[in-house]
Amino acid sequence: MIKKVLIANRGEIAARIIRTCKKLGIQTAAIFSEADQKSPYVSLADLKFLVGPPRVNESYLNVERIIDIAKEANVDAIHPGYGFLSESETFANRCLEEGLIFIGPTGSVMKQMGSKIAARNAMKRIGIPVVPGTDEATATKEDAVKIVQQIGYPIMLKASAGGGGIGMQVVWSDEELSKAFEGNSKRAKMFFGDGSMFMEKKIENARHIEIQILADHHGNAIHLYERECSIQRRNQKVIEEAPSQFISESTRQRMGEAAVKAVKALEYTNAGTIEFLVDESENFYFLEMNTRIQVEHPVTEEITGIDIVEEQLHIAAGKKMTIKQTDLQIDGHAIEARIYAEDPVTFFPSPGHISQFELPEGPNIRNEVAVTANYDVTPFYDPMIGKLIVKGNNREEAIALLKEALSNYKIEGIKTNISMLQKIVEHEQFIKGNTTTGFIEDFYRK
Repeated sequence: MIKKVLIANRGEIAARIIRTCKKLGIQTAAIFSEADQKSPYVSLADLKFLVGPPRVNESYLNVERIIDIAKEANVDAIHPGYGFLSESETFANRCLEEGLIFIGPTGSVMKQMGSKIAARNAMKRIGIPVVPGTDEATATKEDAVKIVQQIGYPIMLKASAGGGGIGMQVVWSDEELSKAFEGNSKRAKMFFGDGSMFMEKKIENARHIEIQILADHHGNAIHLYERECSIQRRNQKVIEEAPSQFISESTRQRMGEAAVKAVKALEYTNAGTIEFLVDESENFYFLEMNTRIQVEHPVTEEITGIDIVEEQLHIAAGKKMTIKQTDLQIDGHAIEARIYAEDPVTFFPSPGHISQFELPEGPNIRNEVAVTANYDVTPFYDPMIGKLIVKGNNREEAIALLKEALSNYKIEGIKTNISMLQKIVEHEQFIKGNTTTGFIEDFYRK
């Protein structure tokens, strides 16, 4: 059994992992940058280590420094959380070389799924449907304009190594494509070290629905149903819910079976998520695979009763999963709203000093937070300061509880997106469940 874990991350996900480790009697070691010395998660860990200056390349992305800390702390395993090094093949392999358990899949699987082009081709070979588009990188904007004639506009221009919406853009014409290609390629090169671009047909009125999976080292794989994550700004999710109100039970079953089929074919282990786009006729297309725990994992935990971090730890320790697909059933409805330190209109980050910070409390309300009162939100990291998760017996109950909970926040000193979230959950289209990926542009901004 794993006895001590280093969490190679920060903020709410670090606190979340520490909580489950404590439940299992596992010691924890936290890393923190100079900007995070007063972060709440640091005080929760048994051991604390300064990892470096605020810049991520010198702290949370510094592989060798983190490996050195892991050895100094004498941990058995490293949990990468999400973001930063969580999908780094290099980091996973370095852990292995040092005799440390990486709580996640193998580096080779991460490499394959880390390239959207390679992942897309792998899914085609397995027989999982993919969005019509190119199967290899497009080198120049001139080539892109020629190739897109076979696909037809609108298209999604995407960075092969992209994430978090970076390097991604909807394009409607040759002129737009020429302008967008080089800029997105440069951004992808800067953020991910790989400027490769490819194109997919834009699925109109699509929904973003993803399947959570778990797989152990003994050939067992299950899915934990779906999450609908269609409400996004800047191609980043802000509200997620489980289960989806859109898909039928038949589609739910087919999507779950497709995800498990893919996981087994890839010989994937630990937790992961297969993301799909679903069109108006409930046809689903592979989008990408996230080889880590996700921000929105709590909604799945709420409807299944499974602690996904706990399962990650057991699987990493080599245990055989005891949960079978037939053991699972959906219990109620859960919604997560991401609370950001950002302007609710422009969506620009709003760092600063939090003078007051009070959370909504009550039955079926779960808070996962990264900050407290008298905390300074810095400009160095993602501006998400917390997640609000609510659960009801059905979607109507969950929405009512979400509305009430959002109105009970008291945050002063910085701008937040809470007023934006309130407008969304009160919108008749959201209440009806008409939440396509175009929701923000189609409804919120009007």
